[in-house]
Formats: sequence, structure tokens, C-alpha cells
Amino acid sequence: MQRACAIHIEEWHREPQARMADDESTEAWPTQLAIRSDAGEAHVELRGSWSLKGEVPRYARVASRLADARRVHLDAAGLESWDSSAVNFLAALLRDCRARAVAVEQDALPDGLRRLLALAFAVPPPAEPRAPASAPDLLAAVGHGFIKAWRDVPAMIEFAGEICLSLARFCTGRARYRHGDIAWLVEGVGPRALPIVSLISFLVGTILAYMGAVQLALFGAEIYIADLVGIGMVREVAALMTGIILAGRTGAAYAAQLGTMQVNEEIDAFRTLGVSPIDYLVLPRMLALLMMVPLLTLYAGLVGILAGMLIAVTVFGVGVHEYWNETLSALNLTHFAVGVVKGTVYGGLVAFAGCLRGMQCGRSAQAVGEATTAAVVLGILLITISASVITIVFQELGI
Repeated sequence: MQRACAIHIEEWHREPQARMADDESTEAWPTQLAIRSDAGEAHVELRGSWSLKGEVPRYARVASRLADARRVHLDAAGLESWDSSAVNFLAALLRDCRARAVAVEQDALPDGLRRLLALAFAVPPPAEPRAPASAPDLLAAVGHGFIKAWRDVPAMIEFAGEICLSLARFCTGRARYRHGDIAWLVEGVGPRALPIVSLISFLVGTILAYMGAVQLALFGAEIYIADLVGIGMVREVAALMTGIILAGRTGAAYAAQLGTMQVNEEIDAFRTLGVSPIDYLVLPRMLALLMMVPLLTLYAGLVGILAGMLIAVTVFGVGVHEYWNETLSALNLTHFAVGVVKGTVYGGLVAFAGCLRGMQCGRSAQAVGEATTAAVVLGILLITISASVITIVFQELGI
């Protein structure tokens, strides 16, 4: 009765013709495998050495031998050595038996092999892909966007309050930060930003000069290009363009730096050590922008004026001295003060947006990219809103 249907791999090597008749495959297996079945119970015995470097049996060749089994016993008493080839074979056997609701006894397997098999089946199968949801209508999209923005307001207010408290500690000498960080950040915000600020300011000054000259030439008043470019650059455009440039350059960098630190759990380490991340990380970045943006604004205004002068002199025949004198007569300290105030506000908003999104970053590489994008969007949005509000207030005050 124990005999029933026994298959020994050793016999397959001795009888190649019978093996070919019994199975389509003509592979030679140097390992040993025995399968015995009796009264609905099958005994699968692994022997010898199982290695990927050699030829190992595939479960597909012996699956038919277990088709009628209601219970399978695994035995590895004769197994000398094994690697993932044995795991793959047994995993395929277990998968087939589970699909047919056949019980499998694994107690006779080595502990390491049982643990690997348990680990192989620990991961749940992937869920069936769901059909994509229909796109929400415009009204629903606007509503969801408004709700998301409204929920973000308390976090922004709380973060702004923490920055104010940190600035108060800085003024009283109680803030904990590294002074060398401020010098390094000032270099990145100021001198390293000069090339892009110069280029953008020069091009914007050129555009203003051409736009104004086209209309002023109708009245023979090309000299007033100096007034248009000078007041426009110093009072409005220089601060606005500097703020937008820094939002895309510095604000994104701040968000990426702090987001990466969030992913690496460095910010959590600061809190564990009792060091305020706001004082140590946010405050130096805020101070660097507040110190350098007014200077960059004045520099951008000067570059725009020189660009307007170049266009007026070379294209529209305005004299250099006339243009310069007209510029000096059109500008006053109020215009410079308005531009500096706006630039300072924009710089503070850029630092706020970049640090806020960086501190809110998630714990993955994708979250860092999303935080960087959100910092640029929020920075430009805050600059636009504040520019409108400040301009209206100054106009109402007659400044």
C-alpha cells in the first residue's frame, strides 16, 4: 500500500525513455525528489543539494502527481543544502495546494525554510485596479479647493506666530542658532542671486522703455521715458520681480532643504534635543531674506533704469544727460522707500512660504517635490495679494 505511485528522480536518470514518455520535458535534475501518495495523502521529500547554480526541478512537472491529494506532507530530512530554488519550488507547491484547499504539513521542514515560506505569503495579493473615478465638475473642484485652502489657514497663522516669537527671542538674545548659518544663507540669497536679478531687471526695463516710448512718441515726449521707467522700476516693478525671482529660486530651495531634513528625521532630532527648529532653521533663513531683499530691490531698480536709458538713447535719440536729469527729477526718497518696503514684505513672505511648506513636508521623496512646488505657488500668491493691498493702501494715504 505504501508503494502506490512513487517517483524517484534517480530512476528518471536511469530510464530516459520512460521519463520522456511520462513528461514532455527532457531536463536532467541532479537533485533528488520523491513523491509518494497513499489514500489521498501525498508525501513530498526533498533530498540532496538544491542550488540555483545547478539544475533544479520545477513544480509544474510534478503538479499532476498531487492532483488527487487531499493532504500533503513535506519532508526535508534528507536535504543537505538549499537556497532560493527550494523556496521557489515549495512556494509554488503551497500556492497550488491553497488554491485547491489542500492542507499542507510543514513541520518537517527546516526552521529557516519555514520562515521564508511564511514571509513569501505574508504580503497580500495586489488589489484589483479600480476604475478611475469620474472627474468632478467645476463647482465641486472649486469647492474642494476652497475647503483645502481654508483648512490651511490655521496652520499658516500658527506658523506665523511661531516666527514672531522666534524674532522676539532673537531681539532679546535668547534665540538658539548658528551665526555662521546666517552668513552662508546671506551669500546664497544675495551675491549668488545677482546674475538672474540683473538679467530679469534689464529685460523688464527694456520692455517698459519700449512700451512707454511707443505711446510717448505720438506726442514727441520721448524724454518722459525716464519718468516711466524710473518710477515704475523703483516703486513697483523692481520689488515685484525680485520677489517672484526669489520665490522660484530661494523659496523653493528652503522648502527642499527643510523637506529633506523632515524626511531624514533631522527636525525630529532637534525637537528631541530640546532645540527649537524655528530658531535653528527658520529664523536664519528669514533674517537672510529680510536683510538682502531691500538691497536686491534697489539694485534691480538701478539695472532697470540703465536698461531704459540704453533704449531711449540708442533707439529714440534721447540724450544721456537729459535722460539722467529727467530721472533724478522724477524720483524722490518716497519712491525709494515704497520700493524698499514692498521688497522687504515680499522677501518675508517668500521666506514664510518656503519654510512653512518645508516644515509641513511629508516623509517621502515625492513629498519633497510637492512641498517645493507648493512653496513657489504660495510665495507668488502671497506676493500678488500683498502687492495689491500695499498699493491700494499707499494710494489711499497719498504716498
